[in-house]
Amino acid sequence: MKRYYEELPHPYRIFEDFIGQIIHGGAEALLDAGCGRSAPVLKNFKGKARLLVGVDLVRFKADGGGLHLVNAELGRLPFAPNSFDCVFSRSVFEHLSDPLAVYKEIYRILRPSGTLVFLTANMWDYATVVARLVPESWHGRIVKFAEGREEEDTFPTFYKTNTYSAIERLCRASGFTIEKLEYLSQYPNYLTFNGFLFFFGTCYEHCIRRKKALRFLRGWILAVLRKPELYPDA
Repeated sequence: MKRYYEELPHPYRIFEDFIGQIIHGGAEALLDAGCGRSAPVLKNFKGKARLLVGVDLVRFKADGGGLHLVNAELGRLPFAPNSFDCVFSRSVFEHLSDPLAVYKEIYRILRPSGTLVFLTANMWDYATVVARLVPESWHGRIVKFAEGREEEDTFPTFYKTNTYSAIERLCRASGFTIEKLEYLSQYPNYLTFNGFLFFFGTCYEHCIRRKKALRFLRGWILAVLRKPELYPDA
């Protein structure tokens, strides 16, 4: 694995580095949309921004360690318009049953020129294709076996904003402009339970990394969307 992946940053690292750049550029109020029980991503930015807020429907662990954690639906956020400089979300948008409502709600609470950054599964990744074929009731057990994640932390998936074309369509409908769409790869973590399958997955990932025409098969999509300025320069 080291041979193939030592020079390949994990998509999580690329995602967090990008948010760090946004903070360095002056963002002071950040919202983690779908932060999870312990807000692991949000915690990485403690002390780097004035306001750090996490929102999710799950029961939070402890008190958030100084973070502002709120129970709410992403399609009905309890925040005033123009409240945040940046909204980010990791491994959440594949679970949206009504993504347009979420896009519009995030657009509402972002300040003009604010940024939405999300990392989500690519619908054409082999793991996603298999997941779509497997009954939803099996997902929790499979994920626990493959990743060790508890079944209570596995949620229904819909994949309604998990292709470039779907993101472009939702941006047109909600008002966002697209700054960046990028396919990202990682090691085949779902296959670590079996040496042969892991080797096969590694060869497959290496192939789609080398061939530009096959990049649409990579595992992740990183999307950077922007709310236009109120009064753009003429």
